Formats: sequence, C-alpha cells, structure tokens
Amino acid sequence: MNEKAVKHAEQTPRSFRCRVNDLFRAFSRNTASAVGSAWVFIVAITVVIVWAATGPTFHFSDTWQLIINTGTTIVTFLMVFLIQNTQNRDGKAIQLKLDELIRALEGARNKLVDLENLSEEDLKKLQEEFERLQKGSRESDTHVAKTKD
Repeated sequence: MNEKAVKHAEQTPRSFRCRVNDLFRAFSRNTASAVGSAWVFIVAITVVIVWAATGPTFHFSDTWQLIINTGTTIVTFLMVFLIQNTQNRDGKAIQLKLDELIRALEGARNKLVDLENLSEEDLKKLQEEFERLQKGSRESDTHVAKTKD
C-alpha cells in the first residue's frame, strides 16, 4: 500500500460491524483460553458434585434435574459459537502461514496456495496425484536401499 492509502485507512473510522467483530474475536479468544484451563474444569466438576449432593435434599425432583439440564444446555449452546469462532480464526491463520511457505519455496507449485477453495473433484484429483508421487517415492527409496546393501 502506498503512503496515501495507509493515511486514508488510518483516518477512516472503522465501521460498527468491524468493531463488533473485533470485540467478539477478543472475547472468544479470551473465553476459549479461560474455559480450556484446569481451574474451570475443576469448577465445573465442583458444580456437578454440589448439584448431585443436593439431590436428596430436593428429593431428586424434576426441578432439581431441570436446573442441571438447563444450565449445561445453555453453556454448551454458547460455547459452540465461541469455540467455532476461535477455530475458524486459527484455521485461517494456519492456511495463511502455509500459503506463505509455499509461495516462498523455490520450486513449490503456487497452485497449491488456495486449495481450500477448490471443488471436491479437484481436491480428489490432487490427492490422487500426491498418492502416486508418494508411491513412486517409496518405490525409489526401496530401490536405493536395495542397491546400497
């Protein structure tokens, strides 16, 4: 980007949608990191133990069961979106890193840079090509190993 474009980009106010996406991304990353900790797991187990221990007090009533069912359903429902956001972002970052490696390696085929956008048929053809290459590589490695003996 030239200096004029950079200056314009810095002066242009970010849209509301961009700010919301940035906030959600930060929230998702921090929440996924926190929820993946041992301490949160211990808290979750403690909640289940406390709930189970209160069973006799509430005579194992439908309401007592509904509390844990509703709580776990809500937490699971919300966590799916947070974890998916984090996974999408991580997957995209890995793809970009791999694309840069392919682009930077001399002799690498640049057509491999954008594989995630190929059709299933094209991916299958490419997979078969790599399987043939791998098979040929194994055969030549075996041949080399036999001639060295």
